[in-house]
Amino acid sequence: MNARAEIHWSGSPRDRQALAGRHDWSGLEGLEGLWPELERLYGSLVALEAPHGRHPETLRFAELRQAIDRAAAAFADLGVAGGDVMALFAENGPRWLVADQGLMRAGAADAVRGSGAPPEELRYILEDAGAVGAVLESAALLERLALEGPALERLRFVVLLEGEAPAVPLPLPCLTWGELLERGAASPMPPCPTGGPQRLATLLYTSGTTGQPKGVPLSHANLLHQLRTLGVAVSPSPGDHVLSVLPIWHAYERTAEYFLLSCGCRQTYTTLKQLRSDLQKVRPQYLISVPRLWEALLSGFEDALAAMPASRQRLLRKALAASRAFHRRRRTALDLTLKPEPAADRLLAAAGALLLWPLHATAAALLWPKVRGQLVGGRLRTAISGGGALAIHVDGFFEAVGIELLVGYGLTETSPVLACRRPWSNRRGSAGQPLPDTALKVVEPATRTPLPVGERGLVLAKGPQVMGGYHRKPEATARVLDGEGWFDTGDLGLLMADGTLVLTGRAKDTIVLSSGENIEPGPLEEALVASPLVEQVMLVGQDRKQLGALVVPKPEALQAFAAAAGLSCPGPGATAAPDPALLRALSRECNRLLAARPGSRPDERIGAVALVEPFSIDNGLLTQTLKQRRDRIVDRDGAAIAALYGEG
Repeated sequence: MNARAEIHWSGSPRDRQALAGRHDWSGLEGLEGLWPELERLYGSLVALEAPHGRHPETLRFAELRQAIDRAAAAFADLGVAGGDVMALFAENGPRWLVADQGLMRAGAADAVRGSGAPPEELRYILEDAGAVGAVLESAALLERLALEGPALERLRFVVLLEGEAPAVPLPLPCLTWGELLERGAASPMPPCPTGGPQRLATLLYTSGTTGQPKGVPLSHANLLHQLRTLGVAVSPSPGDHVLSVLPIWHAYERTAEYFLLSCGCRQTYTTLKQLRSDLQKVRPQYLISVPRLWEALLSGFEDALAAMPASRQRLLRKALAASRAFHRRRRTALDLTLKPEPAADRLLAAAGALLLWPLHATAAALLWPKVRGQLVGGRLRTAISGGGALAIHVDGFFEAVGIELLVGYGLTETSPVLACRRPWSNRRGSAGQPLPDTALKVVEPATRTPLPVGERGLVLAKGPQVMGGYHRKPEATARVLDGEGWFDTGDLGLLMADGTLVLTGRAKDTIVLSSGENIEPGPLEEALVASPLVEQVMLVGQDRKQLGALVVPKPEALQAFAAAAGLSCPGPGATAAPDPALLRALSRECNRLLAARPGSRPDERIGAVALVEPFSIDNGLLTQTLKQRRDRIVDRDGAAIAALYGEG
């Protein structure tokens, strides 16, 4: 590690030890070569299952390979060849993966997006990607697209994963899933793809919190790097159960799925609606998700706790406090905090952990197994959070009850993982160390001058997982990739001496107050959602004197808060404006939480709050991976923001 914050990570000794006993897949020229080997290794084991929907399906590894081969033969018979791009607009399920890998086996690439995206966005992707065909969720999506013009003229055929073809005649062939596989069974296999691992594998279109989506071309080499290195974080065994809830077309879920299947895991597809029941039915050993899911699980625990008798509540709260305190002291003693601790403080923390050990050990033996069983089925060994920052209070809760919660960091443009926490070096609040063969550096945003270790700046990345540039957007590529291949992540952070990356904010999200002070809203919002009163929050204040907060409250908790203070509170669905005194009390509570943050600054305070309706995927204010679309929230709640600053 240099004095300047730049690290080229080849892998620590523990990394190399973790990868030593695993398949390295070094002989693969592309992902399509994975499935024959998995059939040989795990042929009789279940690979994929989809228990919900109109067509519940289960595929063993041998059946999965056969289905991929049939899809590849059918696509080739329909004229798909090396270099072609096909659109794949559908949701999670075995058929998605079969179509995806069938196209790669035929030598093609796919441009992917969820079927719930706006039709104009999907039509844009079809045109931008130059798709020669489309694999769609159903006839309903085909009708919604209402294809015409150049996009339709270029399409050679359409395949529907679900249901029957539309009754209305189409100007191009339209095959059902069954017809595609039947065609493949009667067609010869195409020759193996040529072009090596640098050929295009997929075009992922950013869901985007602002602006039009950009096509991110990822090569087989990009994806294979993830397959070969994610074993530094998790060590699955053949037959381990994995529950999949994130959109399969998203880079994070997709790469995790390839990796877990390469380890012989059994993947079960679920939905947000079915998640709680499936956690109990599947009892997964691994779960991959985003911060919002872990927040929801913690919220569910708190709701269940509030419904318990007072004596039971006191017992669990005291036990939780003891386990949290034990782990905090243990991390300090092991030098797993976000700042170096003096030897004397580490020794003192070790003594404190030793004193707390009996209380924590009792809770770990008698209480936390039941909590884990109720929350996640009881077998969860490792949980991985990605796609956004994880609030420290959420992180600490799962640590306290005995769930190893690791955090990964990356972007669509980096396939996606750049760094992740390791089980043996799990620094809460950090993004972990880089994956093997990955370089990170921190620079001054304006001049790009490298900064010293521990100093905050713009995070740049370089490695085999980084894309070569945006599809057909040279200007956008030039803004994020320099001549040496360093990719501008757009994130602010610092590097610790051992290579651990600590993220501190998003450059584009920075709020600049009229005083010139720069505020990173992310960490402040994480502190605020720790409040039992707050379901969601977004800070505003660009070019204003002080910050304001758009708060989606927890109705029952807010009513109890108001009653305790002798204030009125409108119930859910009420149209009356909230009591100004209640808003002032809520502002004080928010500022109490912000003031309690380590390193809190006076300008990180809220001048006023406004209560707003929830942010969701359905209303377009969250992306499919549950990130806030800040620009759209500002548009919807513009009147509330104006009122915060007396401009109504």
